[in-house]
Amino acid sequence: MRRLKPFHYYEPSTLPEAVEILAEKGGKAYPLAGGTDILVRMKRGDIKPTALVNLKRITGLDRINTESEKGIHIGALALLSTVEHSPVVRANYPVLTQAAGVLGSPSIRNLGTLGGNIGRASPAADTVPALLVLQSRTIVEGPQGKRNVKLDDIFAGPGITTLSPGELITSIFLPEPAPYSAAVYLKLGRREGMECAIVGVAALLTLSGKNGEAKEARIALSAVAPVPLRAKKAEEVLLSGSLTEERIKEAARAAADESLPMTDMRASSDYRKEMVKVLTFRAIRQALTLAQRGEVKN
Repeated sequence: MRRLKPFHYYEPSTLPEAVEILAEKGGKAYPLAGGTDILVRMKRGDIKPTALVNLKRITGLDRINTESEKGIHIGALALLSTVEHSPVVRANYPVLTQAAGVLGSPSIRNLGTLGGNIGRASPAADTVPALLVLQSRTIVEGPQGKRNVKLDDIFAGPGITTLSPGELITSIFLPEPAPYSAAVYLKLGRREGMECAIVGVAALLTLSGKNGEAKEARIALSAVAPVPLRAKKAEEVLLSGSLTEERIKEAARAAADESLPMTDMRASSDYRKEMVKVLTFRAIRQALTLAQRGEVKN
């Protein structure tokens, strides 16, 4: 670990105050939420902030708010453990419960936040594939006011977002799931949980009825491209006819073809592609079984 370089530290009590500080200090000022990632990167010398802006004193950014018949807002500062154990999330968006529950260790989930997991823009973020198939939107506030951004449009590259200086993710909106809809998140790591994904796959299916064909299909991948991505060709395969085993296999092959994995110390690109195919097949089959039961929304 390297010695930390001096930096300014701020604890704003309101969102406008935080936005103003971040905008004024520019790209070298970083928001601080759980601190599970940024402090490690500072100690390694990967980043050298001139200022840290602690968001924890801003009230309301950690709440999970329901909106009647529309969906829910999850505050950006909601702890991952809170998301994991939330009865509302578990009942309506269990795929997000799955994803939050395999992110790091319990101690990490008790500190890390949902907004931080998104804003870090890690290609291997566990919650992002689940949020992508749920068609989540991020609510962003900055010097120019508030705007809604599709989650797909947040990521510009590894560790890079499309947010402008001073902009903050304040909440994540999850629309209400459709009937006969189910989603599953599967993660491959060298150990069970406790580390970044080697491959992550989320799959969502919405059926026309209990034994109907797919009306909607969404597949999202992590750790196999510079940013988390939707496997849209694989989705097209699932929507092109009956969900036979061969069609599901074809969709899994398409997802593997769409992935762009790299070789690193944890896995080769070829291995990752093969695991995309395996996990996508399993995730689609599990989502199909759940959707046919009609017992859960996703």
